[in-house]
Amino acid sequence: MEKRLITLNVNGIDYELYINPKTLLVEAIRDYIGLTGTKRGCDTVSCGACTVMIDGMSVKSCAVLAVQAEGYKITTVEGLEKDGKLAPVQEAFLDEGAYQCGFCTAGMLMSAQALLNENPNPTEWEIREGIEGNICRCTGYNSIVRAIQAVAKGKYMEVKS
Repeated sequence: MEKRLITLNVNGIDYELYINPKTLLVEAIRDYIGLTGTKRGCDTVSCGACTVMIDGMSVKSCAVLAVQAEGYKITTVEGLEKDGKLAPVQEAFLDEGAYQCGFCTAGMLMSAQALLNENPNPTEWEIREGIEGNICRCTGYNSIVRAIQAVAKGKYMEVKS
């Protein structure tokens, strides 16, 4: 299959890529752009390790072709921090121990940030519903929920750019 030139805007930077039209967004981000925070997990849209934000909405990047993402703003976990300062949700995950092995963490952070962007003051039930597409085999989710609640309660200051 003939490769195609596309431009992806990832974390505010435009990347021109020559790719096969069947290339998944997760592959473009990891293999072509070199941002490895986004994990390739199940490849069946089940685990959420590959979650990124496209125009602020959480999306599993193993379910999107890179060519479909052209023209949108893609944010990966690397794009959450600003000027070397972690985003509030990242700080909260660290402080609350909302990670163990770390494999799901990037996707979980992206789902959490998308939830908080849409609903800055979610209830515990809304938080659990908002992250339900992300599987974590280590934490039991309680520390993740606490971290998101801490951000919602204003315990962490928003990163200014």
